[in-house]
Amino acid sequence: MSLAGQGVVATCWTSAGTALPAAPSELSSAPILERIDAIADAGYVGMGVVYDDLVAIQADLGFAAVRDHAHARGIHHLEVELATDWWLDPETVPWRPRWELLLDAAQVFQSPFIKAGTSFGDAVTDLDPFIAPLRRLAEEAAAVGTRVGIEPLPFALIGSMPQGAELVRAVDHEAAGLVVDYWHVHRAGTTLDELAAALDPATVFGIELSDAAAQPDPHGTLFEDTRDNRRYPGRGDQDVVGFIRTMAALGWRGPWGVEILSREHRAKELADGLRTAFETTVACLDAADQTP
Repeated sequence: MSLAGQGVVATCWTSAGTALPAAPSELSSAPILERIDAIADAGYVGMGVVYDDLVAIQADLGFAAVRDHAHARGIHHLEVELATDWWLDPETVPWRPRWELLLDAAQVFQSPFIKAGTSFGDAVTDLDPFIAPLRRLAEEAAAVGTRVGIEPLPFALIGSMPQGAELVRAVDHEAAGLVVDYWHVHRAGTTLDELAAALDPATVFGIELSDAAAQPDPHGTLFEDTRDNRRYPGRGDQDVVGFIRTMAALGWRGPWGVEILSREHRAKELADGLRTAFETTVACLDAADQTP
């Protein structure tokens, strides 16, 4: 099978319209059924849905109706996100209602994983406070037929893929793994050789592709750079094709996510942005299929 034949997933921000991560509301500007139709029409096999959208879906159509519509349109891979604050005392920081809604949605959607993140800040030097809490999430996810994938960010407490891989090894649960976003790999300064050495293929639950300028915007934060300046695959300075080849060589056989966050993307009509993200991703996958 060709790499593109494994399928492409529009991760949540790729189809979120004008919505922004970490805004007071992350609710998409496009209705969920319209998003599903646009995603299917563009050629994707899956999509991601963020928590605020899930709250709206639960209150309106219900998870089962959205799942059925997605499946009818050929969208069978439905990711949900984002679990937050999960390492903190739930009596002090009430994160469990959010997590339980994510569990409910993942069970109905038959999600391959729930994405988890950590707070923004300097990377920790001690992983111990995260090990038992992440194992607990994995146990609860497995109980409803899904998994939990943590996404390291270069501006977060778990700051790199090698550090994330170390955490997942310590957790040692088959339902705990990683979401490997190449933007974050690149901006953390992790080389492809270092990435390959750090990862256990069995713990890679998701892949996310995008591109970027060689250096972040010097006038903003890394978070602002990832939110506003990502580029479509193949239209920046990252070695997207090399990353794809690295993950394929490690044995990745799942669908390839594309996560586009940028002012350029948010300014496009939904269908146009989805089509551009899909076509540029497939072009990189096809290039990776060729002999180096």
